[in-house]
Amino acid sequence: MRLSTARERDDERAVAVMHAALDAGATVLDTADAYALDAEDRGHNERLVARALASWPGDRSKVTVATKGGMTRPDGKWVADGRARSLASACEASLEALGRIDLYQLHAPDPRTPFETSVRALARLKEAKLIDAIGLCNVNVAQIDKARSIVPIAAVQVALSWRDDGALRSGVVRHCAALGIELLAHSPLGGWRRRGRVHPVLESIAQDCETAPEVVALAWLLTLGVTPLVGATRVETAKQLALARSLELDERARTQLDEAFPAASLARTRMMTSSGDAEVVLISGIAGAGKSRLAERYVERGYKRLNRDEQGGKLTQLLPALEQGLSSGERRWVLDNTYVTRAQRQPVIEAASRHGATVRCVWLEAPLAEAQVNAARRLIRRYGELPTPERLRVLQKRDPQAFDPRALFRMQRSLEPPVVDEGFASIERVAFEREAEEGFDARAVFVQLEGVLRGSRKGDRAPLTVDDVAVRHECTPVLQRWRDEGYLLFGLSWQPALAEGLTTEEQVLACFDATRSQLGVDLELAFCPHGDGPPRCWCRPPLPGLVLWHIERHRLDAARSLLVGRSAADRNLASALGIPFLDAETAFA
Repeated sequence: MRLSTARERDDERAVAVMHAALDAGATVLDTADAYALDAEDRGHNERLVARALASWPGDRSKVTVATKGGMTRPDGKWVADGRARSLASACEASLEALGRIDLYQLHAPDPRTPFETSVRALARLKEAKLIDAIGLCNVNVAQIDKARSIVPIAAVQVALSWRDDGALRSGVVRHCAALGIELLAHSPLGGWRRRGRVHPVLESIAQDCETAPEVVALAWLLTLGVTPLVGATRVETAKQLALARSLELDERARTQLDEAFPAASLARTRMMTSSGDAEVVLISGIAGAGKSRLAERYVERGYKRLNRDEQGGKLTQLLPALEQGLSSGERRWVLDNTYVTRAQRQPVIEAASRHGATVRCVWLEAPLAEAQVNAARRLIRRYGELPTPERLRVLQKRDPQAFDPRALFRMQRSLEPPVVDEGFASIERVAFEREAEEGFDARAVFVQLEGVLRGSRKGDRAPLTVDDVAVRHECTPVLQRWRDEGYLLFGLSWQPALAEGLTTEEQVLACFDATRSQLGVDLELAFCPHGDGPPRCWCRPPLPGLVLWHIERHRLDAARSLLVGRSAADRNLASALGIPFLDAETAFA
């Protein structure tokens, strides 16, 4: 990559580097259409690879050319694009540049495109014989299995080095080995941005073997059965591959490396759980899934709890307390943090195993909408308000539970359900169940304002003036009946024009007063004043903040209340909150 993305790049030197790598025994040249300075320069690295192979006197048939699609470079930025038509277009351009594609890889999952859509697009390219084999980059175990259910996967490429063992801890390396999928390790020396002093163990072994620490690091990766992709920019570095292939690490050196980098041993042998009396219960699930409440039940049964929200710091900083406690005879522990990936769970399993403790996983299967309700409710109860995005930014510096909705979306995307081969003695899956709130016995009707109480108009999201307010008067008798039956009445609205500076709060409140006046019903109105884009607040529809704020203030019984709306999003919101839903057209017919 750096042969094309570095500002000081030199095409002649780049070809010489590739020739040196091929002469040293390299069997894979890994490139990508996005390895370029920007969108206009796209395909530069592929053209370099084609030029190097054409001028190399060796046997081209022994070299695998791997390229990637699904990444764009607008203004030099890296933006994933996994749409089917984009991948097809990128593949055709790559094929023209290279002449042949042995392995075509999805550069990275695109969060805006269903992963299956991207994989099916690759499958169609293979069916059309534009590519020989399919690979994936920067994926987890769940995504690998999802892709394999659609099409055979020949290779997986992830970051892997002594500096970055995430692929080992997440189980990707071991999973690929078990399935016979070739594992390609990019940044095998840690990446050019992380240059610095190498690990003392690497230096010590290198001194004993009279070679460079980088050669030892590459040889260590080869013992894991992976193919290191040396991102060389100099001829001297390219030659290190041949030295690594010829370096035989003895048992003592391997033991030293495994002690220095313990995650590597997990790639070679499946971790065994103990049958002793020590037990660690790892409660896992996205934030807001109900882990804290379940952990409290274990505490009541005598388990010692470790929770980052209470102790602060990082997840790994909980491990010394766990190991010290196990060593001192505290044999039953419960950890209830957001261990949503294998890589996050693996250090706990390793630590418990060192002390002969069995690890059980309790997996809370909470739908995203239910987790959003819990997260927003927790903020209201903790701070007595629904924090604004600006307030959340301040709070999250000291409170891990003060996050905005985007954090849950990120967790959902990276979610990896646990499997036994991570090292668990057992996995218990617990379906989400919302418990009734004691003392919440009032009832209310929540009505969406725009398009329900106020007539829908073109440009609904444009600023509204008092003169524009036109309510549906047929709603009044129904609202009055609900009021007479003891329901509290609340109107809900989103006013993005406030965030865009197109109106003022005074103008919005004046429109609300006009709405109440025309309806002739005392309706309490609440609105979200925040703008478009990924939601940074909990009050923007269809997030549950506005409704929860009223539920908490008035101690409302959701099951005895009603939510009146007109869209699938309104219906989903009601379902997550446990509120019966009424379609507006039916309710006000």
